Amino acid sequence: MDVCCLGILVADAFGSPIDEVPPPNSLRLFDHMELHIGGCAANAAIAMAKLGLQTSVVGKVGRDTFGSFVVETLKGHGIDPSGVVVDPNASTSFTFVIVGSDGQRRFLHTMGANATLSESDINMGVVKQAKILHVAGTMVMPTFDGEQTAHILEKARAAGVTTCMDTVFNNRVADYSPIIGPCLPHLDMFLPSIEEAERVAGTSDPKEIVRRLHGRGVGIVAVKLGPKGSYVYGNGEEAYVPSYRVKCVDTSGAGDCWVAGFLLGRLKGWTLVESARFGNAVAAHCVQAFGCTAGVRDFAATRAFQATAQTTA
Repeated sequence: MDVCCLGILVADAFGSPIDEVPPPNSLRLFDHMELHIGGCAANAAIAMAKLGLQTSVVGKVGRDTFGSFVVETLKGHGIDPSGVVVDPNASTSFTFVIVGSDGQRRFLHTMGANATLSESDINMGVVKQAKILHVAGTMVMPTFDGEQTAHILEKARAAGVTTCMDTVFNNRVADYSPIIGPCLPHLDMFLPSIEEAERVAGTSDPKEIVRRLHGRGVGIVAVKLGPKGSYVYGNGEEAYVPSYRVKCVDTSGAGDCWVAGFLLGRLKGWTLVESARFGNAVAAHCVQAFGCTAGVRDFAATRAFQATAQTTA
């Protein structure tokens, strides 16, 4: 197994067009409804599978229709879902995405089973089969975040598994350090977005962010800069890696797709810069289609895109 993605799993329902919420005791009609899988662990695993990596998922869903949908969707992508726990007492995490006629989106979310995921739910047998453990969704798994995550990372590393973590923006928490801090000494790679990295490192300068995080024990630090690309540091490398010029229609899942491309590069033994460029290419395909992973193409097509695409700098 190449990568085990541990973290949040979500069922996403998209309703459109919806331009207003009806008042109490009234009805509004809308034209279209779609159900998709979401959540950082699922997004990253599916993008990796599309690129040709063997992936597994560890997480938690409820014993409900949405939970079954999540597990079956993972299976449909050739992903091993044996590490997914089915909780009879919690509902599957769910987001209702309200899409207006102008394309703007609003979100209604219940944390569900993701909020109850704990260290005791983690199947270390599945984790130890992988070359890389990628923890995806830190900051929105309140039971598992912090010391429990750090303990799992420590155990994975002791078993010879390379450790990696990504985060999710949580505007209710101003300082992420008490939660992220215990994990940093056990991380071979930390791949946050700039908004989350600022709240861990206490600065908005990518050059200073990577140094501060490296100084707290992380081997490789890569900061995702959204449409600007990424900034990487470690193994004697440091570079700003610009994004590719594409028409963006939906940024959902772009960060998870970047991670998929970056980790593929690391598994192939590429440099950090080469890996980040490939991550940028996978993310570029993601944002050209609606949905978290619908735009992701296979390895060969992504490499062909890189040969002709222009960067933003």
